[in-house]
Amino acid sequence: MPALKKTVMTVLSAALLSVCVVSPAGAADKDKTDDKQPKPTGPMSTVGGKRLGQPGTQVQLGPGAPVLPKELTGRSWIVADAESGEVLASHNAHWRLPPASTLKMLFADTVLPALQPKSLTHLVTEQELAGIGEGSSLVGVKEDQAYTVHDLWLGVFLRSGNDAVHVLSEMYGGVPATVAAMQRHAEELQALDTRVISPDGYDAPNQVSSAYDLTLFARSGMQKADFREYAATASADFPGALKKGKKKRETFEIQNTNRLITGDIGVEPYKGIAGVKNGYTTHAGNTFTGIAERDGKVLLVTVMNPSADESHAVYKEAAGLLDWGFAADGKVTPVGELVPPKSAVTGAGKGSDPVAGSDKADKKHAAATAAAASGSSGVWTALSIAGGLLVVLAAGVFLVNRRWPLPDLVRRLPRR
Repeated sequence: MPALKKTVMTVLSAALLSVCVVSPAGAADKDKTDDKQPKPTGPMSTVGGKRLGQPGTQVQLGPGAPVLPKELTGRSWIVADAESGEVLASHNAHWRLPPASTLKMLFADTVLPALQPKSLTHLVTEQELAGIGEGSSLVGVKEDQAYTVHDLWLGVFLRSGNDAVHVLSEMYGGVPATVAAMQRHAEELQALDTRVISPDGYDAPNQVSSAYDLTLFARSGMQKADFREYAATASADFPGALKKGKKKRETFEIQNTNRLITGDIGVEPYKGIAGVKNGYTTHAGNTFTGIAERDGKVLLVTVMNPSADESHAVYKEAAGLLDWGFAADGKVTPVGELVPPKSAVTGAGKGSDPVAGSDKADKKHAAATAAAASGSSGVWTALSIAGGLLVVLAAGVFLVNRRWPLPDLVRRLPRR
């Protein structure tokens, strides 16, 4: 064998050997790292697409697409286009986990439309403040004091006040009635991972949701003008107790606990942020759902229970995923979709029961995928078009969501 040819064969053999030996070792090291992270213990739902029911990270990068941020430690997360409903990437999207106060998004989306006008005033009783979980976050609602509905919703969104949630629940018909209504609304939104036990998200046995479902709640809530206003508010004045001898109640300032809005040590306000809700309990860890706009693109992100010891890890991982989502726009193939409400798929109108047939949701979501919205204009244009091809031909295009004006906070903060 000629010397040159022999040399080439030797080099190629060494290279092939290194691939065979080094690559498996690298994969094994990665598996060891992944083994340190908790994993779903059972099968997950496939609502929104089969890949969303698979464990681990789901992403399909195209040419020029950026890689996902390093060291994402959330047990579950998702990045989705708020307008089209396309899921750009996910990790254990349907893993049923304790939601903490992010469940208040479902509470607000359910109850807010019924308690109108915002100027409606309510005198709080001692009984309405009973039953609040020990260690709950509070805004400072006091018995025998009157509050407007507007005041109470500010307490829910900014301070995650469980006291405000309980008062609003009593105004709605009581805590049990509110929980039942929330569960029905979750099923209408096809948020089938969610089980509601307490309206405030306080730790309770069997109370669970998922990154996928929380994102559906945020998407639905952001269609409501009042919801958008509260979710984007950075600070507000809240009524204090009326002191003896005083004719006018004093107020105190409350700030939004969403650190991507207000910032904090180690966390900068995220430019283009427009809400929506954060949460924390001992059992749930930190949870967060956010929505942000950049150059006409609106993204939703949810992160649940990051394991990183770093302060405010949930916000930093959410911000990193938002940055990735904006940079990856048009460069990734969606791995799933945010499904439309059930009534949109079935064409149910007012007076119909949107919860009926919830056991068929997994079959219907596949048909809904075929009619996803395309070519929408404006930042808050229709999020999706529901119904399969036959439904579209029979009933025409059914817009699930409508155009939304941008919250003031988005306009106020400069874009990156």
